[in-house]
Amino acid sequence: MKVGPDEIQEVHIDDEGSGSQTEQAYNLIEEMIVTKVLPPGALVSEATLSAKTGMGRTPVRMAVQYLEQQGLVSRLPRKGVFVAQLHVEDELAILELRRPVERMLACKAARNATKAQRENLRFCADRMMQAAIAEDVHRFLHYDQECDRIIYGTSRNRFAMRFIQMLYAHSRRFWITYSRPKDWHTVAKYHLEMMNAVADGDEKRVTEVFDSLIDFLEEFCKFVTNSG
Repeated sequence: MKVGPDEIQEVHIDDEGSGSQTEQAYNLIEEMIVTKVLPPGALVSEATLSAKTGMGRTPVRMAVQYLEQQGLVSRLPRKGVFVAQLHVEDELAILELRRPVERMLACKAARNATKAQRENLRFCADRMMQAAIAEDVHRFLHYDQECDRIIYGTSRNRFAMRFIQMLYAHSRRFWITYSRPKDWHTVAKYHLEMMNAVADGDEKRVTEVFDSLIDFLEEFCKFVTNSG
């Protein structure tokens, strides 16, 4: 599917975000892929991505390289950037890997998070719930990612962090493609409960709620697979 410049919605840098230009470009393009502004199979140039994100060609090029490493896009010589197809059956395999690693990171956060990080987790989880109720997908994704960034930031394990970030990008695209607002409410409730458990330093509760969340996501994935 060839996507022209006028067919891509404008995406603006969120004032609540921060980081390098490459990181900002990555976040913007990744969200365009996750929310299907750039749908599976789309072919788009780096120039168009630069124009629509408002970012320079160099950070966009570097962001595309990272997205390519994650398997979300591929470069086609003299043609542009191709958005990878979405394969429903891959999500169960991804969740199988996410369960032990993310559980470990969440438990480490319960032990290691600072007071400010614990307060921010409560705040972001609450805002994620509000976004789910309002059916605001942009804010839902934003605060979901903010919760994850805080959790990952406490882990002091850059290898686990990069591994999970790669998987999570694929899961976000799957989720946004197939979920409904009522599903967002369920996931937001799990996140709210889990982030509060992390903020309380309750590792046992963190493990229980996280496993319940992954159980729900696996059942949701099986439902999508069987109904497809």
